[in-house]
Amino acid sequence: MAWEEAFLLFLQDIRTEFLNPIMRFFSFLGNSGWLWIVICILLLIYKPTRPIGIIATVTLLVSAGICNGLLKQIVNRTRPYDAIEELRLIAKKPHDSSFPSGHSNASFAVACAITWCLTKKRKWVGVILIVIAALIAFSRLYVGAHYPTDVIAGVLLGMMCSIVTYLILRRKVLGWS
Repeated sequence: MAWEEAFLLFLQDIRTEFLNPIMRFFSFLGNSGWLWIVICILLLIYKPTRPIGIIATVTLLVSAGICNGLLKQIVNRTRPYDAIEELRLIAKKPHDSSFPSGHSNASFAVACAITWCLTKKRKWVGVILIVIAALIAFSRLYVGAHYPTDVIAGVLLGMMCSIVTYLILRRKVLGWS
């Protein structure tokens, strides 16, 4: 779509030497979902947070399966840096297809799953996680790795998987009604 190409080229035009390493760092944080995997493992290790860890881990597995195992294979969208001649990728070159964004999907899946489980007193942790997830998602646009609709789809898929998983598991895992 023309608007997506225009948006990515706009982002490329406003890249700066200050922002480039910051956006590459946030993009790196989402590589292979390792940040979110580490967070899930840490939650699983500590007994009081284990129920949250279970919900976050199941959410991550379900959303990654749908995103990377199913949708990326079906849609098989070309990456924008391969399709838009003027666009320059400034991060590690991904080797899978573009739609939906796995970084955005995993980030919002885990950040939202944890946030749903937090008490009102601890919601500030969820805000921090969602801000990190949003920065990771935006970084994928900034570095030229994804189209805006890839990122939007990844975010929405991650959020939907987190809501469904939370609603299914909250009674059994958290003991909530």
